[in-house]
Amino acid sequence: MKILLLARLGSWLLRGLFRTLRFRFDDRAGVLTAPPGEPLLWAFWHNQLLISAYMFERFFPARRGAAMASQSKDGEIISAIIAAFGLRPIRGSSSRGGARALVEMKRAHDDGFDVAITPDGPRGPVYHVNPGIVKLAQLTGGKIFPMHIAYSRCWRLKSWDGFMIPKPFATVTITYAALHHVAATKTEEAFEAERLGLERVLLELGDC
Repeated sequence: MKILLLARLGSWLLRGLFRTLRFRFDDRAGVLTAPPGEPLLWAFWHNQLLISAYMFERFFPARRGAAMASQSKDGEIISAIIAAFGLRPIRGSSSRGGARALVEMKRAHDDGFDVAITPDGPRGPVYHVNPGIVKLAQLTGGKIFPMHIAYSRCWRLKSWDGFMIPKPFATVTITYAALHHVAATKTEEAFEAERLGLERVLLELGDC
């Protein structure tokens, strides 16, 4: 009950902040004008996480979404906030409950849900694509939807990733890259090439 109340308060405060923001888009994928019918794997760096659920709710209301939340106590609150924004929470991470989370993400994608992933989360290294999202793309055959979120003004936390919180009335610039396909691989070297290819796409969009 306490977690539910905290989540409701948190989502209410966040919506109040987000409604003051101005949004600009660089939609290289064309998803805003012609949304793809297939479910996508959203990919963005962990320090850009905060606004993602609101972005999904406001700009993609016709799509169903799911997102990762860790199995920690903090993850319980984050999971409840994710649900408050209309997304399906999936518990787990690359460091804890990873195999189960991978199965749940595949199930959500197979059910027609977009799945949001921070490929350098939950513990980094920052701006490094961990293998989970590449494995998921190979398991599902789904396309990765790389994006970058930047604020004209923000606070940066003293965390491992420099987590960003936009200041009121800031401008949010969101860049959507072309949809990215991950090929099936049979060797570790080929898998690493696919991982590096996705990492390169995300880094070219910007690292902060």
